[in-house]
Amino acid sequence: MVSGQAILLPGRQVINGILALLVVALAVLLVANPTAVGWYWLLVMAAAVLGVLVVIPIGGADMPVVIALLNSYSGLAAAATGFVLNNNVLIVSGSLVGASGVILTRIMCKAMNRSLVNVIFGVMGPTEETASADDIYAGRIKSTSADEVAMLFDTAQRVVIVPGYGMAVSQAQHAVRELSNLLEANGCEVEFAIHPVAGRMPGHMNVLLAESDVPYDKLKEMDEINPTLAQADVALVIGANDVVNPEARSNPASPIAGMPIIDVDKARTVVVVKRSLSPGFAGIPNPLFAMDNTLMFFGDGKKAMLDLVAAIKESS
Repeated sequence: MVSGQAILLPGRQVINGILALLVVALAVLLVANPTAVGWYWLLVMAAAVLGVLVVIPIGGADMPVVIALLNSYSGLAAAATGFVLNNNVLIVSGSLVGASGVILTRIMCKAMNRSLVNVIFGVMGPTEETASADDIYAGRIKSTSADEVAMLFDTAQRVVIVPGYGMAVSQAQHAVRELSNLLEANGCEVEFAIHPVAGRMPGHMNVLLAESDVPYDKLKEMDEINPTLAQADVALVIGANDVVNPEARSNPASPIAGMPIIDVDKARTVVVVKRSLSPGFAGIPNPLFAMDNTLMFFGDGKKAMLDLVAAIKESS
C-alpha cells in the first residue's frame, strides 16, 4: 500500500492460488514427516510470501478490517499451540482473541456494507457510470481561510468535528483539542463524530483523540451523531473523504453505495480541511466538496488547525 492506495500486481490471484495449494501440500508433507526440517522452512517461506501478496493489494478503509482479521488469526494460532502443548491457558486466551477478532471483522464489514471476500479479493475504484471530478467540481468549489472560518465559529452554538486519516497523517490531534477548548470557552458545544473505519486500524481516531486528552464522552459513534447533525451549526471535517461522501446514500451505481457514512452534508455549514481535491480510497470524487453549504479549507491538517486556533484567539 502506498499513500492509502492498493498495490496491484498482474496475475496476483493466480499466483496466490498456486501459493495456497503449495502451502497446503507442504503442510501435509510436514504432518506426514514431522522430522523433515526442510519441509518446515519451505512452508514458512511459502506462507510468508502468500501473506504479503494477499495483504499488499489492500489499502485505505479496508486496512482496519484486515488488521482485525489478522488479529483473529493470531488467536487461532495461539489456541492451536495450546492444544499441541496441552496448555489450557493458551487454548482459552487464543480462542477469546480469535472469536473477538472475527466479531470485530464482521462489525467493520457491515459498517462498510461490504463482504469479507470483497474486502480481501476486491479493489474499490470508479466505474463507468461514476461522474468525473470535472463534472462535479467545475466552478462549484468555494475556498476559505482561517480568518473566515474563525468568524463562522464566532456565531456557532454547536460544532461537530469529524476526524479522518488526514488528521492522523499530519498529527493534528493536539491542535484539534486546543481548537475544541477555545470553542467551548466561547460557549460552543463541541462533539466528535467517529466513523468505525476512519483511519488505518480499528479505533484509530479514538486512540489519537484520547492521546490529546479529548474527553471520552465527547466522542460520538456514527449512529449516535447522525440523527442530530441537522442541528449542527458547523461540521468540521479534518482529512476524511469516503466516510463523508453523500454518494453512498444517493447513487446506487457508486462503488460505495450503501456504505454507512457520517451525514455532515446535513449540517448548516460544512468546513472541509484537505490538502487537495484528490479522491479517497474509493477513487471517486466527493460531491460534498461542491455543495452550497460547504467551504474548502485547503492545507496540511495540523497547519490549518494551528492557523485556525491563532485566528480565533486574535478575534476574541
